[in-house]
Amino acid sequence: MSENASSVDLGPTPKRLVWKRLRRGVVLYCLTPYLCIVVMLGSFQRSLIYHPTREAEIRTEDAEMPPGCVHTVTFETYDGLQLRGWHLLPDGRAARTLDECNEELASRWLVIYFHGNAGNRKYRIRDCRDFSRLDANVFLFDYRGYGDNPGSPSETNLSTDARAIWKYATQDRHVPPNRILIYGESLGGGVATRLAMEMQQAGTPPAALILNSTFSSLTDAAASHYPWIPVRWLLIDRYPSADYIKSVNCPIVQIHGTADSIVPINLARQLFEAAPTKSANGIEKQFIELTAAGHNDIPVAVFENALQRLLRNIRHAAGIDTNPTR
Repeated sequence: MSENASSVDLGPTPKRLVWKRLRRGVVLYCLTPYLCIVVMLGSFQRSLIYHPTREAEIRTEDAEMPPGCVHTVTFETYDGLQLRGWHLLPDGRAARTLDECNEELASRWLVIYFHGNAGNRKYRIRDCRDFSRLDANVFLFDYRGYGDNPGSPSETNLSTDARAIWKYATQDRHVPPNRILIYGESLGGGVATRLAMEMQQAGTPPAALILNSTFSSLTDAAASHYPWIPVRWLLIDRYPSADYIKSVNCPIVQIHGTADSIVPINLARQLFEAAPTKSANGIEKQFIELTAAGHNDIPVAVFENALQRLLRNIRHAAGIDTNPTR
């Protein structure tokens, strides 16, 4: 009788029932909503990364510059898309046709401009004027899915677009690689750094890589804004610039504001630390830290002075002449 009584299961105690209900509540009311948020962010991540402004047509008149200073250019990507952009001539120059524009390309610098994750080329015209005032031509184009261009943006697709604009500049417009300055701002810095690395590996490095308000990787930038989400597991488009820049042997200039709330300056410093100390032609890398400057308010004077110094160093290293802009 006593043996049977000892084997009877009386069920969980009230204390165990309380803990079981608490655990269930945590799962239902805390973990489940968190997992739903993570799944949603993972599913719609590209719509959170890329914010293109789409338009049916962007005309050269939209640049609000004198006639003949801006020309529409069209080029084809490796996967068959036709992309449109602008060719801005140096300040004070004008041309009636693209053939006349080629005369301006023959002896001047060309800047290939890779813009950030929002807007389209109309919103970058002021920045491009900073380059044109230094007697440089500018190729300003929209990635696929931006402006009046077809397609959808992604890291792979933007890299494909970058290679296509490089091909257009060097093969269709016959610009020597050593006269091309690759410029990237914010997300465009990730595109620019990868292109510079790829061209370095192809044996046709650019004249310089100029980076403005960009990151060590998009993964690092996302993690800084969403530390409570496992972005390092979820992110598809990563833009690992700190890995790419290790192989970039052209001169490198970085500009970043200490008050940048979108890309914290410590991420820019990580990228700079990963870059080679000197370029193949002996020019030391340069990091310009701007006190109290934010993500989109780099002073024009600082920018122009940095570019003038860079071009002067490139010309001096090449043993050409001391004119900083020609």
